[in-house]
Amino acid sequence: MKKRELIHAVAIHTDVDNKTAAKLVEGTIDVILANVAKGEIVNISGFAKFAKIKRPARMARNPATGEPVKVKAKTVAKITALKGFKDIALGVSPAPKVVTVRKPAPAKKAAPKKVAKKATKKAVKKTAKKATKKRR
Repeated sequence: MKKRELIHAVAIHTDVDNKTAAKLVEGTIDVILANVAKGEIVNISGFAKFAKIKRPARMARNPATGEPVKVKAKTVAKITALKGFKDIALGVSPAPKVVTVRKPAPAKKAAPKKVAKKATKKAVKKTAKKATKKRR
């Protein structure tokens, strides 16, 4: 699912227009990113935990030669799926019901359509003969 599809699904599920849903989704993402950039942990219970982790410098080994290698300290982004998300993703718990199709507005009554005359066998044979004559 892409961002545009997510926004559309949120709009349908919450019964709001696409512009409002886009603002909500964008705003949520912006708040999460801003807080994680500050170094805070954002924990959405039952879904995921977003954090900025500082890893210290360490000694590692080169797997090909076995010689020790020094790894520099670095900062990484870490997203951890929480139990509620894992349970639903793995099928342990049922997924929430989501409305994915907007109900159409009641249609206006159209004028009655004219009923076409039934073609008889003779008329069908005539048109078939004319078509074969034109081909020759």
